[in-house]
Amino acid sequence: MKTMKKLIFSILMLAAATTFAQTEPTGVLVVGEGTVMAAPDEVNLNIRVEHEGNSAEEVKNAVDKDVRNVFKFLKKSGIDDKYIRTEYLNVNKNYQYQTKTYNYVANQAISIKLKDLNKYEKVISGLLATGINRIDGIQFGASNIEQLKTQARKKAMQNAKAKAELYVNELNSKLGSVAYISEVGSSQPYPVAYKSMAMDSAESGGGEFPSIATGEMEVKVKVNVRFHILSQS
Repeated sequence: MKTMKKLIFSILMLAAATTFAQTEPTGVLVVGEGTVMAAPDEVNLNIRVEHEGNSAEEVKNAVDKDVRNVFKFLKKSGIDDKYIRTEYLNVNKNYQYQTKTYNYVANQAISIKLKDLNKYEKVISGLLATGINRIDGIQFGASNIEQLKTQARKKAMQNAKAKAELYVNELNSKLGSVAYISEVGSSQPYPVAYKSMAMDSAESGGGEFPSIATGEMEVKVKVNVRFHILSQS
């Protein structure tokens, strides 16, 4: 009886090992990277209007007034409505421990996309004049970001193939077809080198110094690629 159990156990273990060997991935797995550099041609602005006061109605009305001025200015500046968006509107009641009284804070955040970088200085100056009291950040972008990602993906695949060929050639084998592809991720573009938006004016004697640097965007894609390996004939 014990011998029979051992035999059955051995058969099951052999079957499991065979199944594992059949399902275990084979070939060469590499990570390919592709990078494309490009100059940004648009910028996203994140601004906020905030007011404090003794009543919710007071602070809400103050914020609404400034926001109306913001929208009026943006329309006058030729910025399309589809590039202007309210992100959130908050009205909060806060307790002041020192005075043991309550006050109210209202704020509204707005995101604006500028398709023309040359408008940046004028738009920022105009927004500050309308009453905004916070600029939460700016982010440069490219209107052709999908085309840039496509170029980066092609470079990543070329890089993966070159790596795989290097490995198999060292083993006196040949690279086979692709068995598996997975995109690890594509990074958001960010500035890596700087160029002044107002450089031409400053160099020509205008005396204007830049307030931002647009930089050059880096778009990066990584892929995992598994290739079959063929033996040399």
